[in-house]
Amino acid sequence: MSLLSKVKQPDAQGRIQHVTPESAGWRYVGFDAYQLKKGQTLNLESGDRELCLVLVAGIASVKTQKAEFPAIGKRMSPFERTPPYSVYVPHNDRVEVRADTDLELAVCNAPGHGSLPARLISPADVGVEQRGKGRNKRLVHNILPDNEPADSLLVVEVYTDEGDSSSYPSHKHDQENSNETYLEETYYHRFDPEQGFAMQRVYTDDRTLDECMAAYNRDVVTVPRGYHPVATLAGYNNYYLNVMAGPVRLWKFTWEKDHAWVNSDAYPR
Repeated sequence: MSLLSKVKQPDAQGRIQHVTPESAGWRYVGFDAYQLKKGQTLNLESGDRELCLVLVAGIASVKTQKAEFPAIGKRMSPFERTPPYSVYVPHNDRVEVRADTDLELAVCNAPGHGSLPARLISPADVGVEQRGKGRNKRLVHNILPDNEPADSLLVVEVYTDEGDSSSYPSHKHDQENSNETYLEETYYHRFDPEQGFAMQRVYTDDRTLDECMAAYNRDVVTVPRGYHPVATLAGYNNYYLNVMAGPVRLWKFTWEKDHAWVNSDAYPR
């Protein structure tokens, strides 16, 4: 089974990516991406899943069964590097999204079981941080981290400058023990300029899984287990939207021992 989901031409609903637990061969994470034209309307039912709608680019009006969020959104490109507007939608809800401008929308989903209400996640609600140093720096927007309410979902977006690495030093979160939580993960990649690509490797200690792939604009990489670093290429800045979920809603991971030194004062040398 390929870990790379290539972008598709928009279908009648505007959907360009569709990753389900069944298609990915796992249990928790689902991910869809849409490109909607101004005036187009998208109707969704959450069923037994909770949703996090991330406005990657554009302005939209979002309505659930009990809440309305008119004309939300500000950035017209993710590479404006401002935090996005997002909407949390609980399970057993319906949502209508009307594109007030051309809209790039990510719909993140995972099992829902609680009693949380639908809510707006505004840019002011998003934690912004810089991680790493040297050629391993990135800008992080924590949209739905584990210290904010949700049943299963963890959602974050990351910016990596041309020639730099991220999701690095190599780390993994595929065990259920005191050091790690089991979390499935998707990467929705975007590039500036759009013809760019990055290299992403997904691999385990015993190398029973070891895949390296070129992710292009709007491709999705699925990470069922193992380490999953990203390396950008000269000339192309990278953005990716991460979705994670598992049986415990907590992000705990371990570093690959060979490369953990990159976190130390010995780097950059």
